[in-house]
Amino acid sequence: MSRNALLKIGDEAVEVLRNADQIALTEMVVWQEVDRLITKRLRLPTYATWKRRRLKMLAQFQRPEHWGIDPNAMLVRALADSSDRHVLVAGAEREGPALYLAARGCAVTAVEPAVDAVERVVRAAEAAGLTERVRGYCADLGGWAPDVELHAVVCSPTAFAGLTTHDRARVIEVLKSATADGGVHLVETLAAGAESLHDGFPLEELRSRYLGWTISVENTVGLRETFMARKQMAVA
Repeated sequence: MSRNALLKIGDEAVEVLRNADQIALTEMVVWQEVDRLITKRLRLPTYATWKRRRLKMLAQFQRPEHWGIDPNAMLVRALADSSDRHVLVAGAEREGPALYLAARGCAVTAVEPAVDAVERVVRAAEAAGLTERVRGYCADLGGWAPDVELHAVVCSPTAFAGLTTHDRARVIEVLKSATADGGVHLVETLAAGAESLHDGFPLEELRSRYLGWTISVENTVGLRETFMARKQMAVA
């Protein structure tokens, strides 16, 4: 809004107050009237209305279907109690999982080598009002390490693309050591019958990296398999 427009509204506010039963024309009263006029002109909602709309929107964001996620997916079931926990989403070329978990109350770190993919996640978080719960890093897992204790790790098929077998083993050990007891790792693996490592992670190799963890595997859309490993609780 231009300076001239603000001054004009100020003059209008003074005139309104002069014609009203106003005893003392203080600066505070004028400011309040200016705010009222601007709110009316811009048709801004009241705080109560904004809060009601915001809560309704957040409830929608907490539904996995809103982000194109199957409500019965392993991601939804395994992380149902992850509120106020730190979650790593690696290979964040799809913003859905990161924003769904953020809407559920998680502190999400999204890691992806492609700059445009990270920017897309950050912009989507800003548009959803979830900026404070999502931070993005432009990096691959081979050159990145967690700076907080993790409750969960969620990896897309491309998260390990370009890494050698040795690098994959090293990355998994880093992520395992950063994961709290009872935490989970979810990795979408190769499609059944596929041989290339470009699109995922071989299931048998994954199994060998998580000895001592509780492991389960489920088929997902596109004949892919989702691998889940849960870290055992420390014995007191």
